[in-house]
Amino acid sequence: METAANPKQEDAFRNYAEPARESVREFYRQNHAQQTHAFVLAKKADFLRFNRREMTWWDALDYLNTLVDDSDPDTALPQVDHLLQTAEAMRTDAQPDWMVLTGFIHDLGKVLCLFGEPQWAVVGDTFPTGCPYSSKVVYSEFFAANPDAKRHEYQTGTGIYAAGCGLSNVDMSWGHDEYLYHLVRDHLPLPAQYMIRFHSFYAWHREGAYDYLQDETDRAMLPWVRKFNPYDLYSKSAARPQLAALKPYYEDLMAKYLPLTVRF
Repeated sequence: METAANPKQEDAFRNYAEPARESVREFYRQNHAQQTHAFVLAKKADFLRFNRREMTWWDALDYLNTLVDDSDPDTALPQVDHLLQTAEAMRTDAQPDWMVLTGFIHDLGKVLCLFGEPQWAVVGDTFPTGCPYSSKVVYSEFFAANPDAKRHEYQTGTGIYAAGCGLSNVDMSWGHDEYLYHLVRDHLPLPAQYMIRFHSFYAWHREGAYDYLQDETDRAMLPWVRKFNPYDLYSKSAARPQLAALKPYYEDLMAKYLPLTVRF
């Protein structure tokens, strides 16, 4: 998605060999070492109670203005800028309004950082836990430090899962994707739910790994996740969107699909 404002070539994105910031490699070292299956189950039990705070969606978006994602090798802009770049690229291409909204809110689960969660438990590429690690996951060498790497039942065959069980039955590494999915799943169509829940699962939707976990619904939704990905990735540029000018449109769009307030 090369534009005058963004002359960067597509193959220059997701450059983990030479990331733009030193924090990226250290982020994944911590993430891969500490995201165990037990950790994921504990976080789900804790955060999916949604008992922290009730906020409007804009309250959450205002918080994201203070957050720079340590896992992102492509941009150091605040998260709201990235969300607007993603959504506006979709809007320019006349994508359905529910997809534009999905682009605008897809990283909103990063408000987990507001509740004291370290970034290695919130952002970054996701991966299944409880089954063998794939070399297709970025910086997969760091999994050697994860205690689950030494658990035979997790690293043999299909791990704790049955082949074809479906990704909805897999415990992915914990973070903003899974969290936001549970917040909005009752309000958005299934393709949007998949875009939110699995947009960071690059090993699956980009590299073709973990296909043995898929069911028919996953296969049907995969093209939607792949359709979402270029907007999420290649819309990033140094040109900052004008939030004040765009806010009325996105306020109306959120009001169409989402409740006014949400319990985080």
